[in-house]
Amino acid sequence: MKIVIIGAGEIGYDLANVLSTEKHDVTVLDREKESLNKVSESLDVLPIEGNATSVKDLVKANVGDADILISVTSIDEVNMISGMLGKRLGAKMVIARIRSDEFSDKNSPITPSDLGIDVMIHPELSAAHEIAQLLKRSSASDVINLANDRMQLIGIRLEKDSPLIGKNLNEYAGKHSELTFRVVAIGRRGRTIIPDGSIKLQNYDQIFILAQTNDINAIIKTTGKKETELNTVMIAGGSDMGAMLARILCADKTKNWSIKLIEPNYDKAEELAIEMKEVMVLHGNPTDPDLLVTEGISDMDAFIAVTDDEESNIISCLMAKHLEVKKTVALISKPDFIPLAQTIGLDAVINKKVAASNEIHRYVRRGNVVSVTELRGIKAEVIELKASPGSKITQKPIKKQKLPAGCVIGGLMCNGDVEIAVGETQVKDNDRVIIFCLPNAIDKVTKLFQ
Repeated sequence: MKIVIIGAGEIGYDLANVLSTEKHDVTVLDREKESLNKVSESLDVLPIEGNATSVKDLVKANVGDADILISVTSIDEVNMISGMLGKRLGAKMVIARIRSDEFSDKNSPITPSDLGIDVMIHPELSAAHEIAQLLKRSSASDVINLANDRMQLIGIRLEKDSPLIGKNLNEYAGKHSELTFRVVAIGRRGRTIIPDGSIKLQNYDQIFILAQTNDINAIIKTTGKKETELNTVMIAGGSDMGAMLARILCADKTKNWSIKLIEPNYDKAEELAIEMKEVMVLHGNPTDPDLLVTEGISDMDAFIAVTDDEESNIISCLMAKHLEVKKTVALISKPDFIPLAQTIGLDAVINKKVAASNEIHRYVRRGNVVSVTELRGIKAEVIELKASPGSKITQKPIKKQKLPAGCVIGGLMCNGDVEIAVGETQVKDNDRVIIFCLPNAIDKVTKLFQ
């Protein structure tokens, strides 16, 4: 597939890396030589120096021949104009990063489709929704809703006192036969394991468990963790993601959140205080330990650090953990920091580049793909695939299928009912199947559903 990415910043680079690894024909357009040099030195892509709003430069990047044009510069207006021009030049699908809420408002006088934009993505908003989901599962490092929210995938970090240490997965399942679940992936000291029943669990393994949503609380207890109610939240950083998270929590009428938000810019803090009456907005440096202690960080159930300084996010979360805050979440952009952050004790990390990649991947793969989600900290992806009538996957039970190495079928949804997959499970036409696999197995397993 021919893909043109406009913008070689953090998100553009990450997308180019992922898509070129999957053997797509990727071109990256940017006006900054330094950003393009980084792309050309480390990735198998075609770098083009040029202006995203110049028809001449877009033609030079062969935008008119693109199957997908992805415009992810840091400026909404540039993304809109380049997307509009790209569609006029002949790009088959246009995906644009637009952070302004005005265009997603149902009463907006102009919509993305009016500009030729097929898909509008908002990585910061996606990441804020992920954090809100994590706050509802105090013990989990990852929470992914699947099969129309009927199933969940949760990530759990096993502590040294977990009753699962030293047990293999067959023993784990046998001891809790009243529950139906499946351990579909394990992160262990930087390695990603798609496990079988004989593998033994070890200290500090990051295990990913798939189960029906109603069973998740009981399954968390089997790992030695306890689900506790989180009510008081402190958010460090009020611009973009922090403010979005506060709005999402305020709109959640299922519980009464108590929220403190710290914003360093006085005008912005005043604006947020006027807008969100339910939130205590504080003006100050959100990475200042003295301020955090003075404002009662030790009395919080959860501490969320989403400033632009990721090192400060990690350090302030570690301090919160030291003060026995139950749940800490840090915004981190460097991929190398993600496994490190969880190793040193943070409960969860959020990466807006991953959020953008997850949104875009569904449109890149299209066809039978319902959703694609990259798991943070390990090299595995969760894919929801729809079985085409007569496809290979529908011909025989799972145990007789020749699934590629590094791939496991976790569950499926058929006519509204969900179930965890076992060897005898037979996938039927139009079933939605949840699969966990390493990146190099994705194309092979997708073909079984076509």
